[in-house]
Order: sequence, then structure tokens, then C-alpha cells
Amino acid sequence: MNRLKKIYNEKVVPSLMKKQKLSNVMEVPRLQKICINTGVGQFRENREAMESFVAELTNLAGQRPYPRPAKKSEAGFKIRKGDVVGYSVTLRGERMWAFLDKLINVALPRVRDFRGLSEEAFDQSGNYSLGIREHVIFPEVNPNTVKGIRSMQITIVTNSKDVNLNKELLKELGMPFRKEGR
Repeated sequence: MNRLKKIYNEKVVPSLMKKQKLSNVMEVPRLQKICINTGVGQFRENREAMESFVAELTNLAGQRPYPRPAKKSEAGFKIRKGDVVGYSVTLRGERMWAFLDKLINVALPRVRDFRGLSEEAFDQSGNYSLGIREHVIFPEVNPNTVKGIRSMQITIVTNSKDVNLNKELLKELGMPFRKEGR
């Protein structure tokens, strides 16, 4: 069992039940999946850089990303319908817990001038999204062999629509939110 999942089961669930006065363990929010999305940008024509990035994304996510084709042609960006414009990965189960543990405890502390994540990035469904400007903050990516720096969007999806409850869940799991007054 993953370390973060063990913390969730042994510490976070009882703590949230006590703090939020929940009567049933099924009321405690659970993580359903983590979605990682990234665009290819100007590297679209460079096949070697694309293959390198797909390999890096596969290593850091633990599974192969699937290509996202363009839905319509856009002459201004030189994109035809069907061209690959990004890659996406959906993580569930053990891979999801392993990625979240790596994100919280390894990758985010490596961000330069990191002051914490915004608590305002929850959508109306209670999901949390964050953007990462450089994918080289992950330990699987060797910055010396990278063929280009990419940004990525990470969305943490829970089964609860209650934003405050989900915020507490992520705080209990160790998500480094910005301190008040900063």
C-alpha cells in the first residue's frame, strides 16, 4: 500500500470525521483520479522532442499518455484538424496515490521561489487544479537531457462537491497551500 494512501486511511479519515462532525465514513471525500494535461506547443514539428517528452511523461505518470488531436483547423496556429496538440494522462488507484505523494513531497518543494499553492483554484464541482510551468521539477526528468521545457495542468478529482471539505482533505494530505497573509 502506498505511503500517502496509508496516511489517508489511518489519519485523514478519522481526523476529517471528527473535525467536520461526519457521522458516516462514506461522507469523507475520496480521491477519484488525477488528470495530467499538457500541450505540445512549438515542439509539434520536432518529432524527436515529441517522442522524448512522451517518454518523460510516461516515466513521471507511470503510464503512457494518450494524444489529444485538434478538434478543428486553425490557420493562425498552423494546425489542421486531427493534428496532435497535446497529451493527457488519467491516473487512478495506486498510480494516482504514488503520483500525488511525489507531487506533494518531491516536486513542489523543488519549485523555485515556491510560496505555496492558491486555495482559490477549486472549481464548482470541488476539484482542485494547479499548473506547473516546468516539468523538470519531477525527479524522473533529467534536466540535462530534456529537449524542451513543457508546462502541465494537474487536476485532482474527488467524489465530493463540497469545496471546504475537499480543501481540508488536501490540507490533511499535506498539500502546501499558501499561508494566510502572504
